[in-house]
Amino acid sequence: MFHKKGYLEVPKDAVKEDRLMEVALDAGADDIQEGDQEFEVTIDPQKFDAVKKALEKEGIKYQAAELTMYPQNTVTLDGKHAEQILRLMELLEDNDDVQHVYANFDIPESVMQQLSK
Repeated sequence: MFHKKGYLEVPKDAVKEDRLMEVALDAGADDIQEGDQEFEVTIDPQKFDAVKKALEKEGIKYQAAELTMYPQNTVTLDGKHAEQILRLMELLEDNDDVQHVYANFDIPESVMQQLSK
């Protein structure tokens, strides 16, 4: 259900998108997605260190770097199911014996806004 990927988070104010794409993709990154405040770089685990070193060599600072698990497919949840899964995730993450929690659910932004009221 999941596959391992490298993940780097680069603040938008640290580099221009074109420059990040040039350096990261040339070093072996798979994809670059634009978020609100950051660029999210996904990388094959074998190329993770090479991409990190390439960014560091070019003076591009990242705020997060980790190997993580990405779902191969997602399940959209809403209403009661979304509320239940969010509670479950919170309980798992608060448990000291649990080191990592991975999930394949997707909750639309409109549902998240309703739940936060």
